[in-house]
Amino acid sequence: MRKSTVPKVVTWCGKGLLAVMLAAGGLQLSGKASALSADQIRVGLFMDLGSTYKSTQAAVTLSSGQAWSVGFKAAEGPSSAFALAAGEEARFSIDGFRVKVLETKDFSAASAAYKKLAATADKPFLFAAQTSAGQVYQLYAGPYASEQAAATGAARTAKTAAAYLEGQVPAVKGPKHLTAGSYDTEAQAAAAASSIKDAGFDAMVALEQTADGGSRYAVWVGEAANDQDLAGLSSSAAAQLPQFALSNADAGLPGLIIRQDVGQGQPVKHFLVSGKDAKAWASSSGSELKVKERSNRSYRGAMEISVLNGQLALVNELPFEEYLYSVVGGEMQSSWPAEALKAQAVAARSYAEFQVGQSSKFKIADVVDTTLSQAYNGVASESPSVVKAVDATRGEVIRKDGKVVEAVFSSNAGGASADPSEVWNSGGDAFASVPSEGDTAAAKGQKMWYHVLLPSGISGYVREDNVKETGTFTGGGLAKVTVTAKDTNVRPLPLIQSDKSPVAKMNPGDTAVLLEKVNESGKYSWVRGPFTSAELLKSLQGKTQTSPPSPIVTLDVTKRGPSGRATEIKANGQVLDVKYPEMFRSALGSLPSTLFDIVQTGSYTVRSADGTTAKKTGSSGVAVVSASGQSTLAGGGTVILNGDGSARSVDENEGFMFVGRGDGHGLGLSQWGAKGMADEGYGYQDILKHYYQNVTITKE
Repeated sequence: MRKSTVPKVVTWCGKGLLAVMLAAGGLQLSGKASALSADQIRVGLFMDLGSTYKSTQAAVTLSSGQAWSVGFKAAEGPSSAFALAAGEEARFSIDGFRVKVLETKDFSAASAAYKKLAATADKPFLFAAQTSAGQVYQLYAGPYASEQAAATGAARTAKTAAAYLEGQVPAVKGPKHLTAGSYDTEAQAAAAASSIKDAGFDAMVALEQTADGGSRYAVWVGEAANDQDLAGLSSSAAAQLPQFALSNADAGLPGLIIRQDVGQGQPVKHFLVSGKDAKAWASSSGSELKVKERSNRSYRGAMEISVLNGQLALVNELPFEEYLYSVVGGEMQSSWPAEALKAQAVAARSYAEFQVGQSSKFKIADVVDTTLSQAYNGVASESPSVVKAVDATRGEVIRKDGKVVEAVFSSNAGGASADPSEVWNSGGDAFASVPSEGDTAAAKGQKMWYHVLLPSGISGYVREDNVKETGTFTGGGLAKVTVTAKDTNVRPLPLIQSDKSPVAKMNPGDTAVLLEKVNESGKYSWVRGPFTSAELLKSLQGKTQTSPPSPIVTLDVTKRGPSGRATEIKANGQVLDVKYPEMFRSALGSLPSTLFDIVQTGSYTVRSADGTTAKKTGSSGVAVVSASGQSTLAGGGTVILNGDGSARSVDENEGFMFVGRGDGHGLGLSQWGAKGMADEGYGYQDILKHYYQNVTITKE
């Protein structure tokens, strides 16, 4: 069997991408003044970067509506080595540490064990391999970040698959192999691998990348986890396979191990990416690639599959402007005015261009596909109006002092955009708090909700189309209401939450006291809570430099920034020292924004005739004088009416309700504000210059 080099089928020239920089927990104003316009962008779909970003899959399944190909991405550009048909799926994983759970001729047993493992953290792979005696099935689990982690996994899989092992012991396998030479065709390599398997050794066909960027078929023997195991394998194989010239496979040589995957029903090709710095490359001419594990989304461009921190990494590389087709459609409603869409396109382009060419936060990608960067959902987010807006502004970016601005944006500023001091304590003078009146458009068409107090002392919210006023009032002048349908839900917040049970139900004829009418919680205004002290302490864990007091008895906004956003909050008089103000959103129970007030549901302040004040709680009560004499009011359901005529009930136990406006950090462009300005006739450049200060819009 003579060595041969399989010629490259296709090679494309690719422009290398520089790395990325996004300030951790902060914002940097601008990039290099002389940065070139980006032709391509790299979007991370799956990667393991530890605390920076983690979205992992043991394997990914790709397909295309047209013929597509798989090869390597070398320094001189991508190549194509395997042709796949339209609609044909192929799976990809990495040649790392794994566990070989069992090998059997019984597909039913292998499939049953596969299903058992699929429900655990030890994700399985089921391969079919051909021998002279017929087909055998090999069940693996992994990948694992280290040999030790794989050993622990082997112990777990031995218990999970115990009923199917028949004396076999799950064993740790790894990325070290012997090579039995190179072959002209995949069929010749497969025949050689089958004969080696007949001798009792694991053998597989691999496609090796050659030094000139080409590729060749080879047969790899064994799956050793360490050098000692590899040496033992070499000695044993040399004695039993004298007809093959065996040597250690070059661990630095990129390769694709070719397996047949039968774990998901229909057999498909499965490529294991092997070798230091190896990069597999999947592309489809004239069509998109579908990623099953990313909600079956289809993506323009090509896919790079590599190994990062012991896990599979999937990066979508595509033309920069085509990336924006998806981002703008994912970030803003396609039915919105054209000028708002154009403003979003320029902001999104500026943000993305700032990332390209900076030092990398995401290592092998410029951005990721979540809102940690910008929402990127593939072609499903595209629409004609969005494509038109992107094309109409092609190459236009926001600059200040000649440098591209990192043009962050948010959904709704709540009536006023944020100042940098209210968000990450950084950002520069391109950002400042400005009015954002258009944000109120987010509340148009929403139902009002009635905040009611039931005779049981429970309070909650009923939507306006389910309630009517009775025409009667309490002694304090508060209206009484009833409902119009049987089993009407009383909600804990003024919105329908399918994952939250109602706090009570009302029927026609039941009455409740109307405390207030409020807007439905949404993008513009919202209510969250009430949170108990225990819930807040759990949410605060690890997010403050000093441990918060326990229990939390009082919680107050003690400082606000230019837009009114909370910049300092004290619990029991102690500052909650978060790293930067924007962290209050996650620290206090995933709040939509930091533009909020805090209402303590179990306490209230009483001001006496002489001006002194006293804090009262639902459990302690307060003395009142009525026509029948002095009495004490206490317990849940007590209604407090302030000087403005606003009413609320006091709970017996303390809780903390957050009442706020806006959705997102509020810095830079407000998307709803942009819509409002566009509705009033403003152009996209006017919109951008309103939200970003002293900037120019230039075309690259």
